[in-house]
Amino acid sequence: MTPQDHLLIVDDDPEIRDLVARYLTRNSYRVSTAANGRAMWRALDESRVDLIVLDLMLPGDDGLTLIRDLRARSNLPVIMLTARGEDTDRIVGLEMGADDYLPKPFNPRELLARIKSVLRRARDMAPAARDRAVVTMRFAGWTLDRNRRELISPAGVNVALSAGEYDLLVAFVEHPQRVLNRDQLLDLSRGRAAQVFDRSIDVQVGRLRRKIEANPAQPALIKTVRGGGYLFAAAVEAL
Repeated sequence: MTPQDHLLIVDDDPEIRDLVARYLTRNSYRVSTAANGRAMWRALDESRVDLIVLDLMLPGDDGLTLIRDLRARSNLPVIMLTARGEDTDRIVGLEMGADDYLPKPFNPRELLARIKSVLRRARDMAPAARDRAVVTMRFAGWTLDRNRRELISPAGVNVALSAGEYDLLVAFVEHPQRVLNRDQLLDLSRGRAAQVFDRSIDVQVGRLRRKIEANPAQPALIKTVRGGGYLFAAAVEAL
């Protein structure tokens, strides 16, 4: 974490906005707040933001709509805040590209831990990752540039990935032709700092398939292994 990290808190509850902003400011973050989607877009236009904490229940455009629109133009990390017990909203939010979620009411310390984890994954700042000689990998015509964190399609198109999708794809290309269960994929792609619900890996796999598979309903690259997990079936060339 660096003092330059800029967080945007989007929540229509002024007490939550003020509480979270004060807490995160005390932890050396620069913090801006917004009460709705219009204010969020205005804040994004005015300055660079490193991560958004986004409440799903907002007046006007709700959080799910904002995540969808944001993902159409940016890979900016998003942690969504949901009502406790709303598993459907969490799954839909992850499918639309949120990087993590936190149910209300929440402990600010847990939010801080999740922010640190998501920022760390988004920047890919681990020394071991930076020092790897192999930064570009190819599979089935696709090119994954880990230095730039870019995925290029066989047609030469840059395909936007959320931080979670990117980390999951890296886990797959680093372990091709090997069955990985959900726990292994959690450890490889997200670590155990984020306590995600059991089926979140399935959600991320589904989103990744829709981006890299010719037919997501009959995947040729990421295959499901009954009772085992998933297998990345493509041959991977490391450059």
